[in-house]
Amino acid sequence: MKAPLAWLGAYLLLGLVWLLHWLPLGVQAAIGQGLGRLLHALAGARRRVAQCNVALCLPELDASARAALVRAHFGWMGRSLVEHGLLWFASERRLRRLIRVEGDAGLAERSARPVMWLAPHFVGLEQAGIATQLFQGRDVVNIYQPQTNPVLNRAVLAGRGRFGRALMFARQASSLPVVRGIRRGSPFFNPADMDFGLRDAAFVPFFGVPAATLLAPARMARSLNMLVQPMVVTMLPRGQGYLVRFMPAWEQFPGAQDDVAATAQINRWIESEVRRNPAQYLWVHRRFKTRPEGQASVY
Repeated sequence: MKAPLAWLGAYLLLGLVWLLHWLPLGVQAAIGQGLGRLLHALAGARRRVAQCNVALCLPELDASARAALVRAHFGWMGRSLVEHGLLWFASERRLRRLIRVEGDAGLAERSARPVMWLAPHFVGLEQAGIATQLFQGRDVVNIYQPQTNPVLNRAVLAGRGRFGRALMFARQASSLPVVRGIRRGSPFFNPADMDFGLRDAAFVPFFGVPAATLLAPARMARSLNMLVQPMVVTMLPRGQGYLVRFMPAWEQFPGAQDDVAATAQINRWIESEVRRNPAQYLWVHRRFKTRPEGQASVY
């Protein structure tokens, strides 16, 4: 009985998101901010994770500033949840009007080397994924985390692949299809800044705290001779849309560095982007859940 109820709840949620996507973005933003305030009040476990992460990563902030940052983060996160409907259901014309691109979005089309887009987990990450399909012409290799609810899982796959240029591969599956897609010339959209344990990972400093970090970006860049192009999305205030910045490529990455040193370079770059826009980084993720042997949980 639990499964049918969960499926019904997912259909109702998707229906609500579909209805909301017809509203002007400014109205959706206000609704999302309200949802964020509600989540901040009710989602105590995630609020505490965010508070712990901010305290670890930005110790220079006092208690009042940290609390304000976490409240702001929940507001942006609420917006992100509400505005998924735009990405999954709005017309291509509307999305092109709302998503503004800076930098060389067409690099992957011109490059003789396969391109890896490094895309950290800011709350507007979905907008970055859509931008890679709207503003360049090649199929894009994507890694996704399957949802336990099959209705939501189908919605995620349909939404992310609605423009026909997303090659979706489950994170837990074999990496061979991903490698084959890259070798055929498809750029790789790689949000790799989460804690997936120590399999194919190492403890690499993130804001000075040892964090289990995947080594795959450095290894793939080396073994597949990839051109690494960082990209970051910013959700703009009220109804102004989204800004996706395609940054200059790291042509010599990883160079002579070993995998751990190259991964530390990635983390340092992410740190610099977080400091630019701290409220929109995904603080509710348990980034430090895997601890070095003998160290207690920080959560």
